[in-house]
Amino acid sequence: MQNTIIQKLERIEELLTNQAIKPFTFREAYNYLGVSSSYLYKLTSTGQIRHYKPSGKLIYFEKKDLDGWLLRNPIKSSDEINREVATRLITNLKNN
Repeated sequence: MQNTIIQKLERIEELLTNQAIKPFTFREAYNYLGVSSSYLYKLTSTGQIRHYKPSGKLIYFEKKDLDGWLLRNPIKSSDEINREVATRLITNLKNN
């Protein structure tokens, strides 16, 4: 029983290690992003997402590029906006 758990943990560790190093295939990328294959193709063909074509045909992606695309348009929370406004007001009051 303990041997089985250790083997499973080693397999999980191997998968995580390989995933961090190995580029995503086109299919892995659209599954990871949660978009359709046609939408991902549109993103690549219009240059909206970084990708690699080592043989000129197959498309590959780095995880960091996919994550960057996912996180490209952050929306600030109300607290962040309020802090910015307060900081700007204090700065303006000090400068005047």
